[in-house]
Amino acid sequence: MSVRELEPKLAGTGLRIGVAQARFNQDIGEGLRSGCLAELARLGVADADVTYATVPGALELSLTLQAMAQSGRFDALVALGAVIRGETYHFEVVSNESARGITDVQLNTGIPIANAVLTTESDDQALARMVQKGTEAAQAAIEMANLLKALK
Repeated sequence: MSVRELEPKLAGTGLRIGVAQARFNQDIGEGLRSGCLAELARLGVADADVTYATVPGALELSLTLQAMAQSGRFDALVALGAVIRGETYHFEVVSNESARGITDVQLNTGIPIANAVLTTESDDQALARMVQKGTEAAQAAIEMANLLKALK
C-alpha cells in the first residue's frame, strides 16, 4: 500500500501572516505577541509579510480576523488575547463566544487561524503560558498555511 502522507512543514518563507491582538489584559497580550512574532521570524516569515492589528478585547477579534481573511492578503492568521476568570459569568460568555467566532471565521473563509486566546483562572496562569502559547500559535499558523497549500 502506498499512502501519500503530508508531513508538517514549518517553513514560513513567502507566507503572509496576519496577527490580531486583543488589548484587554495588555501585559499578557504583549507576551503572546513577543512569542508569536519571534517565532514567525525564526521560521522565515519576513517582517514585511506580517500585518499586526490590535482590537479592544477578545470579542472584537472575530470581526477583525474576518476582514483580514476576506481581504485575500493572508495565508494564515493568528488570534492573540487573554480572558481571565473573574467573579461573574462574563468570563464564560467572552471565552465561548470569542472561540466560536474565531472558528466560524476560519471555517467560513478557508483561511487558517491559530487561536492563542488564553482562557485562564488567574493572571499567574496566563503569565506562565503567554510566550509559549504565542510561539505555538505562530507554528500552527505556518503549518496550516503550508498544509492547505499542499492540499490544493
